[in-house]
Amino acid sequence: QVQLVESGGGLVQAGGSLRLSCATSGPISEFTGMGWFRQAPGKEREFVGALRWAGSRLFYADSAKGRFTISRDSRKNTVYLQMNSLKPEDTAVYYCAADRTSSSVSYSYWSLEATYDYWGQGTQVTVSS
Repeated sequence: QVQLVESGGGLVQAGGSLRLSCATSGPISEFTGMGWFRQAPGKEREFVGALRWAGSRLFYADSAKGRFTISRDSRKNTVYLQMNSLKPEDTAVYYCAADRTSSSVSYSYWSLEATYDYWGQGTQVTVSS
């Protein structure tokens, strides 16, 4: 059974940075790409960004562009979400997810929760003002 484990969340002041990690139980080469989502209290889960392995194609939500960066380390079977210039509205539980079925180039595809086959348990990020 594939497992995804997020880490790196915590409390940070506005303007600060955090790097989230998502470690997989097996080789990330088994997937076609991975994404990050977040869910704030009282809100639906929303797409943050994704990395498609083929062509190292990146997709970001508007809220993440210019501040967040997704990367991977295949040797460590880990994907990262570097978050800079954090804002209080970034406060949420952050989830990573993995897709193993498609290599679509569509933003619409990678931004959908239904795309992903596996999910982590989430890590809390709290940004204080």
